[in-house]
Amino acid sequence: MRSVLLAAVGLLALSACAKQGGDTEKQIGANPALPDLSEYLIPPMHVVPPSPWNGKTPKVPADLKVQALATGLAHPRSLYTLPNGDVLVVETDGQPEPVHRPKDIVMQLIQAHGHNDAKAGMDIVLLRDTNGDGIPEQRTKFLTGLKSPFGVALVGNDLYVANTDAIIRYAYQPGQTSINTLGTKLVDLPGGPIDHHWTKSLVASPDGSKLYVGVGSNSNITENGMSAERGRAAIWEVDRATGAYRLFGTGIRNPNGLQFEPQTKALWAVVNERDELGPDLVPDYFTSVKDGGFYGWPYSYWGQHVDPRVKPQRPDLVAKAIVPDYGLSSHVAPLGMVFSAGATALPPRWRSGAFIGEHGSWDRGHLNGYKVIYVPFANGRPAGKAIDVVTGFVEGDAAHGRPVGLTLDKTGALLIADDLGNTVWRVSGR
Repeated sequence: MRSVLLAAVGLLALSACAKQGGDTEKQIGANPALPDLSEYLIPPMHVVPPSPWNGKTPKVPADLKVQALATGLAHPRSLYTLPNGDVLVVETDGQPEPVHRPKDIVMQLIQAHGHNDAKAGMDIVLLRDTNGDGIPEQRTKFLTGLKSPFGVALVGNDLYVANTDAIIRYAYQPGQTSINTLGTKLVDLPGGPIDHHWTKSLVASPDGSKLYVGVGSNSNITENGMSAERGRAAIWEVDRATGAYRLFGTGIRNPNGLQFEPQTKALWAVVNERDELGPDLVPDYFTSVKDGGFYGWPYSYWGQHVDPRVKPQRPDLVAKAIVPDYGLSSHVAPLGMVFSAGATALPPRWRSGAFIGEHGSWDRGHLNGYKVIYVPFANGRPAGKAIDVVTGFVEGDAAHGRPVGLTLDKTGALLIADDLGNTVWRVSGR
């Protein structure tokens, strides 16, 4: 019965799409094309079902090679490299979302069609390369009993984990393969019972005094009420010594991949924008985040383009909404980012920019994302068109994987968490 219902709602969703999506290349860069908005009873949706890799690998350009670093994981979503070279793999997922609108049922059913049946580990796995070849020979459970963890940051001997509802501090000693002591809560974060965007990206400031955490909105466009959005759609700055926090940047629907740009030391993030305005609205983006800056959500997008669904409007906020730095095109779902200055295991052309993991679209007829891209930089700013680096996650009408979090390993190779293929991939030069 469920399969019949899924097929029926899938046809309904696809039939709702008069325009399945335009030229996504026109939406990449500083001045993305922004078509007229469209609203649907059921938004256009296309989710490809999972299919195992079965010995295949993603595709990379001729000067690169890709290999599996670890397989058989349980929803690896985030990665972090420790100073001694150990790689932490965060196995995690969110909790089921409540249903508030009839179309929520349809959307959840179709999105579920693109997931595998593996249960997330809700823990952190440690991978250790003992002989220096970049491939781990040791694999242990590093931390367990976590609550939808995502972000990780190490400052000195303090290891911070961003669960969906709090940042927890653990004592860490270099070389540890597991932590069995209880952590200490640094600060509560907005969690349930509604927890629409549960991922909490985390990064430490260059001097180690502050932590920055991405807190996504609790809805697409405030359908759960503004009270549910308190402290959300924002990047928090948290004092590491006291746990006191303030909102560093606001109006950012779902910020992830927080990183400091190596040259300018500016904070950057990739952002998932709103849905249900059409297959080519609104472009997800990659941007520096200004202290005190407001980036539009929910009242406007890409600067002063007003979203008419929000009532009452706030023209005062719309007037000061900052235009993002770089469009990634619509609905690619960027969830991971890493600057490539330390990518010494890659050829020089890949070492002056940023890699971005695009988890992939669900609410457009033509798929978008499902790849890792590279945005070249010059003088601390994007400088040119994005380049596809790791592709082949979708083959035909099935998905082998979906890239999420990124990191560089100690050798300077790029690591990619694939939460659908339950694999961590390693990309290096030939």
